[in-house]
Amino acid sequence: MTRGIITIVWGDKGKLPLDRLLRSTARHHPELSHRIIEIDGAAPGPHALLEKARMFDRSPFEETLYLDADTVVLGRLDFGFEKAARYGVALSICENPWARRYHKIFRGDEIEYNTGVIFFTRAAEPLFDAWKDGAQSLDASILYTQGGEVKIMPANDQGSFAAALERTGVNPFVLPCNWNFRPQWQKSFFGPLKIWHHYADPPAYIEAVTEFYAQPNHVVQYHDATAHLADLPPPPR
Repeated sequence: MTRGIITIVWGDKGKLPLDRLLRSTARHHPELSHRIIEIDGAAPGPHALLEKARMFDRSPFEETLYLDADTVVLGRLDFGFEKAARYGVALSICENPWARRYHKIFRGDEIEYNTGVIFFTRAAEPLFDAWKDGAQSLDASILYTQGGEVKIMPANDQGSFAAALERTGVNPFVLPCNWNFRPQWQKSFFGPLKIWHHYADPPAYIEAVTEFYAQPNHVVQYHDATAHLADLPPPPR
């Protein structure tokens, strides 16, 4: 029980690609237990995301990888666990790095991290305690534009997570985007991808790149996947 993976789900779980995720973790980490934690009574929507702030309390492991339900593991993840063991937490910067989009919390250059892939250990408890507190007390609404119109998202878990990092002074180990690849916004990359983060399946191009880097004596190179990622479907509602 020292190392394992958890995923928190709520709402209509039939719409979630959980079987895909479980197959991918079993393929690359057959030695690890993967727990699916179901939250009863949490309606889908932004406020349900706040349940993620309790992931530390819900993990039975000493060393944990949290994965969103719409992720796919594409390779071994030992490096992420090793860095979390050294620093307490390892994660990637959000595709939108500006935490000031949470206009009720930030005004400066604070960083937003993506909470869909988080490696952590029990040493990170103060950070997660601060996240739980902030998830309940902070106004983590977001202003955004759609079709030229300014709209508001009433809540998001990543604002309170960024605030918890600022409050506690925890310095996470920062993994590159390859460890939390968001193809809706990220269209190119260097080297192999470790975790695909989207409801759509990785296209054949991504599978071919993954197979290429599984070969010995490969050369790390740049990959422009724009044409292959142009028509990703939106997430289910």
